[in-house]
Amino acid sequence: MAFRYYTATTLDGYLADDHDSLDWLLTQPLEDGGAMNYDDFFAGIGTAVMGYTTYQWLLDNEMADGKPWPYEIPSFVFTHRTITPVADSITVLDGDPTAHRDLLTEAAAGKDVWVVGGGDLAAQFAEAGMLDDMIVSIAPVTLGSGRPLFPRRYDLALQEFGRNGAFLCARYSLVGARKPLAEV
Repeated sequence: MAFRYYTATTLDGYLADDHDSLDWLLTQPLEDGGAMNYDDFFAGIGTAVMGYTTYQWLLDNEMADGKPWPYEIPSFVFTHRTITPVADSITVLDGDPTAHRDLLTEAAAGKDVWVVGGGDLAAQFAEAGMLDDMIVSIAPVTLGSGRPLFPRRYDLALQEFGRNGAFLCARYSLVGARKPLAEV
């Protein structure tokens, strides 16, 4: 069982633009069954964890036109806001990830926990020692600004890489927080 951050990013390190749009992502070609593809990844996932912005994006985009919540697995939304979950499989949590480690592990039922996003939540999991790896599909697009992939200083170790359509896909393990040069 592992805590895994699986996401896509632009070449300059953004998950979404300043208006939370993913149009840059949705226009890129992918290969069915290609390197580090979603279907293979999701087959090993027992629960999903996300922040409020990701949750709201799913409501606004994936559930448009009356579609149901996209995940049947237990889903957890970390937020300080008061929200009403749109599905019985959603639980709202607040606070540090370590306070909820046992709950998330139990909900995953022996499978992995997917830290869906955003980048700040993934960084909170890393700081709590609860992020085993990052699987990132890097699109050949730059945005110049937006929602950052991982807004903390961390050293990573490349474990594997491949190509899927237009994407360079890479899996990294986390080495640890990176100290500023002045502290080294």
